[in-house]
Amino acid sequence: MENCVIIVAGGKGLRMGEGLPKQFIPIDGKPVLMRTMEAFYRWDPSIEIILVLPEEHQEYWNMLCRELNCTISHHIVNGGESRFHSVRNGLEYLSEELGISPERKEKGWIAVHDGVRPFPSPEVIANCFSSARQEGNAVPVVPVVDSIRVVADEGNRPVDRSKYYAVQTPQVFHSDILIRAYRREYSPLFTDDASVVEASGEKIHLVPGNRENIKITTPFDLLVAKALCPYSRNSDAD
Repeated sequence: MENCVIIVAGGKGLRMGEGLPKQFIPIDGKPVLMRTMEAFYRWDPSIEIILVLPEEHQEYWNMLCRELNCTISHHIVNGGESRFHSVRNGLEYLSEELGISPERKEKGWIAVHDGVRPFPSPEVIANCFSSARQEGNAVPVVPVVDSIRVVADEGNRPVDRSKYYAVQTPQVFHSDILIRAYRREYSPLFTDDASVVEASGEKIHLVPGNRENIKITTPFDLLVAKALCPYSRNSDAD
């Protein structure tokens, strides 16, 4: 195996206020999650796609794939009680079914991506994988553009925003690094894969992300995503 992506889609859409989980909400005729999966397939049709979904959502997803004639090959894995546990389930599948683990000969490069980020650019995906090959890992970030204040018991104060970056996905790691990191116990401080890997003693390598690669969690995000969708199609055509 060369390239693999674990797409985590365990959200229930509570902040979205919709009847559907946010990963299934349609954007220009296709669910968010399907557009996310297509972004990686367009970059590399041979990429191994692991889709982590709550068990109760899988029948609905399979129905969507049939209705929309989605023929992209992918494996479905049960989600866990948190994002950490969902990623761990995806890694266990890779180890057990595809033979990828530090103890086995088969190695690869594993990306972990949020199912509700449908607009990672092909350039960012490619740069994450190529940078990970050089550094062992790659995490895309974008500069914070708003003014920031830190709030404490004694009041609040401004901070230097040039020192802060917003973290995105896909976060790409050598398979040995990521699988070993996820063997540790869960901590609420693990907000993404980089924080899990860093807790194992690895230095995190940052690369430029793309501003359009938003995470859809609110109704406003959905409006932005619908505006970005034609832009995304035009970029692919170019």
